[in-house]
Amino acid sequence: MIDAFQEIPPTTLADVLGRDQVMDIGIRPLWTPVPRVAGPAFTVRCPPGDNLMLHAAIYRAAPGSVIVVESGDLDYALAGGNVCAVAHRNGVAAFVLDGLIRDLGEVRELGFPVFARGVIPIPGTKDTLGAHGEPVRCGGITVRPGDTVVADEEGIVVVPSDRRDEVLAASRAKLAKEATESLDDWATAHRARIEKALNQG
Repeated sequence: MIDAFQEIPPTTLADVLGRDQVMDIGIRPLWTPVPRVAGPAFTVRCPPGDNLMLHAAIYRAAPGSVIVVESGDLDYALAGGNVCAVAHRNGVAAFVLDGLIRDLGEVRELGFPVFARGVIPIPGTKDTLGAHGEPVRCGGITVRPGDTVVADEEGIVVVPSDRRDEVLAASRAKLAKEATESLDDWATAHRARIEKALNQG
């Protein structure tokens, strides 16, 4: 089921789900072109300045997981090249971090997808317990363990686990309809809709 979301663009999912399930534009791919990733959320909460729980998560997250971190810290890096390399080796699909990383060149060369707020060379400490497996806030939205995270250069959308079947079916139907529509068909319908809106204004 989750593998099927690899074929669904975030733009389509955003149309189906609406704004409430789309992370803000500050969470973005740190290298491009980044492949689309889709996987169940392994949720992590890190206190500001400390990255212990993310570093533990790379050994605890199941292969195929997207590790999603609540931090909000813009002063210290949550991870660097070695942490990303071990996560990649252990089958983690991607990091989605409300925070920063370092060693971006190494991460880009590795080809490990990281979506975050940016880069800073200063590492955080590893002293403070946070949480695994609880709802977290990342990019302005709530992510629960097992929600499906779909991310690429267009953005990051989170599909609630209890809506997975419904959203997948609606997304597939939307893509199938769009595949049968030519640009001329789209332009005709679009122009009519715009003219109607203008006349009603």
